Parts: sequence; C-alpha cells; structure tokens
Amino acid sequence: MPAWRGFFVFALLFVLALSVLLIEGCVAGAEEAALAIERAEGVVVSGYQIVLEAEQARANISRLLARLNEAGELLALARVSYRVGDFDGAVLFAELCGEIVDGVKVDALGLRNLAVEEAGHRFWWAIIGSIVGVSIIVFLSFLSWFIFKGRYYRRVLEMRPEVVSGGS
Repeated sequence: MPAWRGFFVFALLFVLALSVLLIEGCVAGAEEAALAIERAEGVVVSGYQIVLEAEQARANISRLLARLNEAGELLALARVSYRVGDFDGAVLFAELCGEIVDGVKVDALGLRNLAVEEAGHRFWWAIIGSIVGVSIIVFLSFLSWFIFKGRYYRRVLEMRPEVVSGGS
C-alpha cells in the first residue's frame, strides 16, 4: 500500500503542476491574443486613414474598400475567437487581418501617388491648352482686324465725291 500512496501523491502533484503550467500558458496566450487584436485594430484604422488620403487625391478606391471590409471581417472573427477562448485562432485571424491591411496600404499609397501625378499632368495640359487657345484667338482677332481694315480702306478709296449742281 505505501507504494500506491506514493504513486497517488506523485500523480496528484503532477496533475497540479500540469494545470498550473496550462493556466499560465492560457494566460500568456490570452495576453498575446489581446495584443495581436489591439495591433490589428490599429493597423485597420491606419489603413482606413491612408485609403481616405487616396480618395482625397481622387483615386479609385472601391477595390481597396472591399479588401478593408475583408480585413474587418477577419478582425471580428479574431474578437469572437478570443471571447470563446480560441487564442491561437484569434492571433491567426488578427495576423491575417494585418497582412491584408498592409497590402491595402501599399496599394493605396500607389494609387494616391498615381492620382497626384495624373492631376499634375491634367494641370499642365490645361495650361498648355489655355495658352494655345488664347494665342489662336489673338491671332484670329488680328487677322480679322487686318481684313476688315483692308476692305474698309478699299471702299473708302473707291468712293467718289458727289457733285451737286446749283447748290451752295
């Protein structure tokens, strides 16, 4: 019997030690998941800000918004996983959310730069078009004036004075 008692005490201590380690592991996993979700929330907010900047530069952001919505769904899944105690799933969903938003940020910056560049090109084409248009109008105005002046002088030179007889 003493051998069974020793084995029973050893098994009880082993189960207690294992439960303490598992509890500490769960607490560490919960903290890691909470931090991952918090980071993902910050990344999503910054992603929306960069997409807003791209929209203000008149870039087409419809595709980016769809991808940000996917990232938001993954963030919601991470929160749900955290609440049910699936900390590994929460970390996985939060990391996937961060990866999507990082890709969206890169695309948004590229679209914003492209939109700014295109706006610069449109500006210069508008300036060139205005200069050419004003030049054509000035040229046609001078041409019309010279034609009118030439016709007027010809008419004046072709006129003959009218002589009235018997008048004073």
